[in-house]
Amino acid sequence: MERLNYIARAEGRFAVTGAPGGYDAWLAAEAAKRRNGLVLFVAADDVGAHGAVEALHFFAPHIPVLHFPAWDCLPYDRVSPKPDIESERLATLSALARRKPDAGAAVVVTTVNAALQRVPPRAAIAEAQFYARVGNTVDHEKLVAFLTRNGYVRASTVREPGDFALRGGIVDLWPPGTDEPLRLDFFGSTLDAVRRFDAETQLSTDQVSQIELLPASEVPLDAETISRFRAGYVAQFGPAAGDPLYESVSAGRKHQGMEHWLPLFYPTLETLFD
Repeated sequence: MERLNYIARAEGRFAVTGAPGGYDAWLAAEAAKRRNGLVLFVAADDVGAHGAVEALHFFAPHIPVLHFPAWDCLPYDRVSPKPDIESERLATLSALARRKPDAGAAVVVTTVNAALQRVPPRAAIAEAQFYARVGNTVDHEKLVAFLTRNGYVRASTVREPGDFALRGGIVDLWPPGTDEPLRLDFFGSTLDAVRRFDAETQLSTDQVSQIELLPASEVPLDAETISRFRAGYVAQFGPAAGDPLYESVSAGRKHQGMEHWLPLFYPTLETLFD
């Protein structure tokens, strides 16, 4: 054990081989505590990443662990990433974009595939947020516009992350990065109450005093991004001859697989390292 502690506190670059399983996660936790800063743990695949997350929670339960998974689809596939994966990615990107230099120890766990993939710029992630507090006035139309613009899908019943439903003075939604959906109860323009609820039973549970909404998709659909997509699409591929992707995005509608065209929606992209 003394030798392991010595390795964990050593400076500089070195290789560790033949170590017991989970020791790499303990090293990452020790490095984060020693530096009192951010450490990036890159696993070979999703199985290794999930194992590292569990090990970090075991070895260092007081250190925040941010998971950044890769998409579960191939490049330029005709399907979008699963909503819960995009939600987890966006929650981590948002936390990193708002992180202060003196925020203390934390570990980001990702995979090789996820670390290599380009992501929306930090400014776009940091600005795409919606705050509301119980008892305050909330513009209902602005809330719905935010949900529509940032990838939430309107549904009759909220069943998975990224869904939202409108029922008179009640708005149900499932924000990225949360375990349960939220039920917003309005009295006129006042946010009267916010409750978590079970997606299976639709029954409300405990109350919360405020909400912080993040995008549900890495692709926003507002006037600026739609115009940029249209111009970039035509410049790259010529006139769109009845392409359903082009027609859906032009109409402001979410289309399966549109996330694979991410470079057309932003002036530039960044990486997780940024």
